[in-house]
Amino acid sequence: MTPGENNSLEEAGQLDLYRIELESFQGPLDLLLHLIKKNELDIYDIPIAEISKQYLSYLEVMRELNLDVASEFLVMASTLIHMKSRMLLPSDEEEEEEEEGEDPREELIRRLLEYQKYKTAAEELGSRPALGRDVFARPEDEVTSPGEDTYIEATMFQLMDALQRVIDEADKRKPHEVTRETYTIDEGIGHIESLIAEKGSIRFGDLFSGQESRRQIVTIFLGVLELIKKGRISAVQEEQCAPLRIIPVPGTEPVSDTGAGGGQVSGEETTDDGG
Repeated sequence: MTPGENNSLEEAGQLDLYRIELESFQGPLDLLLHLIKKNELDIYDIPIAEISKQYLSYLEVMRELNLDVASEFLVMASTLIHMKSRMLLPSDEEEEEEEEGEDPREELIRRLLEYQKYKTAAEELGSRPALGRDVFARPEDEVTSPGEDTYIEATMFQLMDALQRVIDEADKRKPHEVTRETYTIDEGIGHIESLIAEKGSIRFGDLFSGQESRRQIVTIFLGVLELIKKGRISAVQEEQCAPLRIIPVPGTEPVSDTGAGGGQVSGEETTDDGG
């Protein structure tokens, strides 16, 4: 084994020790709703075969990123595969008579509709200003705040979509696999903070400009997740379907010099603060 191959294997093993845990990480129903919206599907007529394929591809990306995925994602994956098999495999006449009119997707559709209803209600309540909801003031104390830029917070699944597009573009540009150099999470965080300090805010895709190595792209993405977890940056959209932008959170200090919570790919420490 050559020294370059040995370094690549060592780097891959060290990155596997780095885990990301996010408080706001969405669940399997959120992922299904994201896929339905992304593909513009009818929630009452879900193509289980295609949704199952896309759902499993997201789990594969989560595995590559070493995200701390809850077991409920795997349970949903099993449910989708079971439903897919029921809809694909022929059944005998007796079973057809017993289950006539029963759609294997019925229970999943009911859960999705119910979850969507409560999710929408929660988002509506959360978007209301605190003044008049949790805090009450005399009318004369109310002031009109100056106009500010408003953004839509990006979801974890939108970030994963954007990451996949970056990787696909890098694969098209790269004619062959090159030897990867060691690249740490701290270096990725430093790269992100340097660009934000220079530009103020930056398009998500521009974070990876000039990066050809899949490992470096993934490491920079992990740096994005680390900074989001620590409340240093936000991933936002100016409007629905607009490109993602990375913006700094006001009043925070850079974390690249503090070790980013043990985020080096050296494997000496891992993020186990329960964030």
